[in-house]
Amino acid sequence: MKFDTNIGTTDRILRIVLGLLLIGMAIGGQIGPWGWIGIVPVLTAFIRYCPAYAILGIRTCKEC
Repeated sequence: MKFDTNIGTTDRILRIVLGLLLIGMAIGGQIGPWGWIGIVPVLTAFIRYCPAYAILGIRTCKEC
């Protein structure tokens, strides 16, 4: 399945940092199991596609 890129570099970095922070806090017991939701922004950053952005017509990448 091929998706059009709709996540730019800055957005991608922020998603990775915030996602890993949430996951780390869940592992460390600082927040509950809901912290594992951090997997979603990390995955969307790596595939460079966000389904919510597609629905809302948002693109944060300049090169696409």
